[in-house]
Amino acid sequence: MQTSSIINSLNDAQRLAVSAPPGSMLVLAGAGSGKTRVLVHRIAWHIQVNQVSAHNILAVTFTNKAAREMRHRIEDLLGFSASSMWIGTFHGLAHRLLRRHAKDADLPSTFQVMDSDDQLRLIKRIMRGMNIDEGKWPPKQAMWYINAQKDEGKRAKHLPEPYDLFEQTMLSIYQAYENVCQRAGLVDFAELLLRAHELLRDNQDLLDFYRQRFQQVHVDEFQDTNTIQYAWLRLLTEGQDNLFVVGDDDQSIYGWRGAKIENIYDFQQHYPDHQLVKLEQNYRSTGHILKAANALIAHNSGRLGKELWTDSGEGALISLYSAFNEQDEAYFVIEKIKQWVNEGGARNDVAILYRSNAQSRQFEEKLMTSAIPYRVYGGLRFFERMEIKNALAYLRLISNADDDASFERVVNTPTRGIGAKTLETVRSLARSEQMSMWRSATVLIEHQRLSPRAANALKGFLQLIEQMRSQAAALDELHEKVKLAVEKSALKALYEKEKDDKGEARIENLEELVNAARMFDDESDSEEALSELDSFLAHAALEAGDMQSGDHEDCIQLMTLHSAKGLEFKKVFLVGMEEDLFPSGKSTEEPGRLEEERRLCYVGITRAMEHLYLTHAESRRLYGKEHYPRPSRFISEIPAECLQEVRIRANVSRPVATARKTVKTGSYAIGQRVSHAKFGEGVVLQLEGEGAQERVQINFNGLGLKWLMLAYAKLETL
Repeated sequence: MQTSSIINSLNDAQRLAVSAPPGSMLVLAGAGSGKTRVLVHRIAWHIQVNQVSAHNILAVTFTNKAAREMRHRIEDLLGFSASSMWIGTFHGLAHRLLRRHAKDADLPSTFQVMDSDDQLRLIKRIMRGMNIDEGKWPPKQAMWYINAQKDEGKRAKHLPEPYDLFEQTMLSIYQAYENVCQRAGLVDFAELLLRAHELLRDNQDLLDFYRQRFQQVHVDEFQDTNTIQYAWLRLLTEGQDNLFVVGDDDQSIYGWRGAKIENIYDFQQHYPDHQLVKLEQNYRSTGHILKAANALIAHNSGRLGKELWTDSGEGALISLYSAFNEQDEAYFVIEKIKQWVNEGGARNDVAILYRSNAQSRQFEEKLMTSAIPYRVYGGLRFFERMEIKNALAYLRLISNADDDASFERVVNTPTRGIGAKTLETVRSLARSEQMSMWRSATVLIEHQRLSPRAANALKGFLQLIEQMRSQAAALDELHEKVKLAVEKSALKALYEKEKDDKGEARIENLEELVNAARMFDDESDSEEALSELDSFLAHAALEAGDMQSGDHEDCIQLMTLHSAKGLEFKKVFLVGMEEDLFPSGKSTEEPGRLEEERRLCYVGITRAMEHLYLTHAESRRLYGKEHYPRPSRFISEIPAECLQEVRIRANVSRPVATARKTVKTGSYAIGQRVSHAKFGEGVVLQLEGEGAQERVQINFNGLGLKWLMLAYAKLETL
């Protein structure tokens, strides 16, 4: 094989990184700059030019998919199998190491690896044995705590004596968990990394063997490494000057799950003789998109610094759309998608990116209404998410206590001491007597056929549902009933105890469910035979039952910005560009959070190949309330010459801001004062739709904003 075939297809910076003499190197690879290509060609160069055996090469990445792709590309380039090469994820390679040296790692040869579900079940069992109340101390919180300590390389014995109750409880669970795992030969994902590090650290002969074995070590996505991963790499390469890492400090967006951006900065101190190469030529996006990304990320401090560029031309300007509200925002995006598809564009080339999972609902609803297939990438559709299903189950029990599926779903969610044995007793009687589980539970309690503890726990649940039913009956508005169910069920309190972004996302989804009910309340037909609650539950069931498109179907892609990393699309809609939404409201509370939000925006912008749309809303129902947010600061950090404001206003009218200027748009006028028999006096803010579908938004004195169908509202002008 000619060496020219390895480097001829590379640009100057790529060629420099690939053909450099052996030694430690940091390749600062910008978005779309061909980093995987450089990594693959560097390995091929070592084998062909530096005469390094494939047996002596280690390559580490973060996903099995990336590892498979790397192996296939190396084999295609070299023309022979790379089976003797160690290529894999951190977890996969750590597992391989522990299997080979289980005895040295103080593990049985038959040790079992637990996935996250297995780990959670074990923690629950341990907590029950310790008589720790799961309602007060959620098992997922304990799992997060244990994994976070392991990611930092800390065993329970390494942690200082805690002074507060939370730390005391978590540490006691960690200690018990370690003991059970060691006795049973169980290893969780975080343990794989920690145990592999300890194996090499505490066995000098073994460490010397692997240092000699792995003459060249390569790492992809280096900015995403955590403390224990980098410590493992340093052990293997200390004094060897053979660590080749590819990463981008501007795309470090996983700090919330333990990734340390400091690793990419510390590399330069830990490997002082390293070479730095910057890959700045972008092969993905147009000039205007890259100029926007460069200007945005320049507001972050302490960067290693690079400037993305392309020779493919300036391309189209970035479109900026200021929507009236979240409905108008979704309407605009879907209309642009329709236009793209009608002109022959593929749906797979379109992505809607958002900061929070809860934002997907508006777009899902509009896409379904328009019969446009879509897929929520890396997640579930709104009404299929666990926390939404749990809340809806409580609502169904309020409406119909004999709903067995809902009864089983939430009878012990949140946990209230109702065990599997008690539930089986309830099921058995229900089956034999042909009655609902609710009725069965009532009979068992009345006839004292359960233990006092089980009876009290079950009785407490039945009383909770009865209380919620009574309180809901006294409420007029559907969204108030949904809010009652979310709060009285303690679901919101349950997820607030989860100390990670998942808990926060679940709370946002529950709050969006309240918003969905408010909108449904505004739009529902009062002539329907079903109650508003039953109509809403039927609506939710139909939306959940309409399955999203399959992986290979041509469909619109919906995803969070975190899920979008590593992907690219011809047309990207970056929605919800508002302060307190993106950047998130919590980003100013912790050091470094705002800069990570900006990096997240940078990642979103650089997903776009040809067309980028930024949208924000002048008003948005968020967290159960109407907000009037400012546009995101990230918009103002993009050069004005890269932007063009889109002023298409569809059929939604602008809300009044401060001055009550009267503007006639249809049956009523914006700014006009009206009176409603139930809600009293208010001011017209928006009008939309035509004929029987025409509706109006009114700001009622003391009640706030409400949407009403004009066909049924019976308004009087004042």
